[in-house]
Amino acid sequence: MVDRLSSLDVSFLYMETPTTAMHVGGVAVFQPPESGFDYDRLVELISQRIALVPRYRQKVRSVPGRIANPVWVDDEDFDVTYHVRRSALPRPGTDAQLRELVGRLMSRQLDRNRPLWEIYLVEGVEGGKVAVITKTHHAMVDGVSAVDIGTVILDLTPTPREVPDDDWRPRRAPGALSLVGGAVGELVARPTAAVDAVRTAVGDARSTFESATTVASGLVQSLRTIARPAPDLPLNVTIGEQRRFGMARTDLEDYRAVRKAHGGTVNDVVLATVAGALRTWLLTRGEPVTATTTVRAMVPVSVRADAEKGELGNRVSSYFVDLPVGEGNAVMRLHQVSFAMRGHKESGESVGADSLVQLSGFAPPTIHALGARLASSMTRRLFNLVVTNVPGPQFPLYAAGAKMLEMYPVVPLAKGQAVSIGLTSYDGGVYYGLNADRDAMPDVDVLASCLEESLAELVGTVG
Repeated sequence: MVDRLSSLDVSFLYMETPTTAMHVGGVAVFQPPESGFDYDRLVELISQRIALVPRYRQKVRSVPGRIANPVWVDDEDFDVTYHVRRSALPRPGTDAQLRELVGRLMSRQLDRNRPLWEIYLVEGVEGGKVAVITKTHHAMVDGVSAVDIGTVILDLTPTPREVPDDDWRPRRAPGALSLVGGAVGELVARPTAAVDAVRTAVGDARSTFESATTVASGLVQSLRTIARPAPDLPLNVTIGEQRRFGMARTDLEDYRAVRKAHGGTVNDVVLATVAGALRTWLLTRGEPVTATTTVRAMVPVSVRADAEKGELGNRVSSYFVDLPVGEGNAVMRLHQVSFAMRGHKESGESVGADSLVQLSGFAPPTIHALGARLASSMTRRLFNLVVTNVPGPQFPLYAAGAKMLEMYPVVPLAKGQAVSIGLTSYDGGVYYGLNADRDAMPDVDVLASCLEESLAELVGTVG
């Protein structure tokens, strides 16, 4: 039986355009051991571990006529050295030079004719460090999975763990007639496959009727959101193909201290920090900020029930949150964010943000592609930016003896979105990655600095 992409996973392929590359990524900074950490060692490490993630040796194969979703097939010409690449920073190897490299690498789309991932070893980082930059198509992996996949090359100790020998042999890819025959056979055997696709996309194991009801109610919520369009801000512009990347480092204990003093959750403190940063950033641009000014964020939340089985794919819910950037008091911003998040969780409003994509699972894949593109074109009206918060391990990890010091996520831009904000907590730190349009956000580093200042403002209210 073929391994077919789910409706939600394939929607990320259909939404991709030259200006909206749909790959997620990450930037990890390592301190090499005394024995060193070079390109050959990274290739060897990935070659030893890649059997733990079989999808990384598979590519997408479309069904002729798009009568069914594409399938995953083994890459018979798989070459690990194509996917694992080498780069270096000129001296002195500053953070600014690293950010510039990340922006350029993230601007290029992945090759659809090969497995949808790349990893770059970046040498020459200041202080004798190296960086590892990853790109993985969103059709393969969501934010939480990206952290889990990191364990393929990461270990709990400087001594690499043993893994089973790899005896992989690629299976012959099915021909066009086989793909068409399989798709027709599935439709004949399972005429409800379209509805099942929606059930899979939302991770709902209940009856088809319940799934349809859930999606329908989510559409109502989306329509309500459309009735209240996102504010008109410089965050929403026509974007190009080129990117900039910003980074901010903060301390997890600061978020915990603010939460302990003022209530809410760590995620509430994160969103309040983002709200304060956006307020300051808008003011630096001379934008009008009044008491009622808000920025609407879409906050994805992973609900992947099969994570413990090591399965790839997307099970994501989302919240629309109006961030109170017009509020001048940092504590009041936090209280307003906490109140809004409690309301979302209690009302089940999270379904609304996903429904425009999920509903396309009801349609044949050709219309599904159009529906996904329509959802992408509407995001400018629905929300101003995406903010993802993915918790990571709170202890050090190692790759072939090299200690990972920092890890920054890279979240793809939707159509009309000038910047996306991703953050990952790791070993006591909280690391922000800002993926931005190169022309619309020449001041992305200013926004990154505003994040650190906003958190400091909140910390200043504690005790």
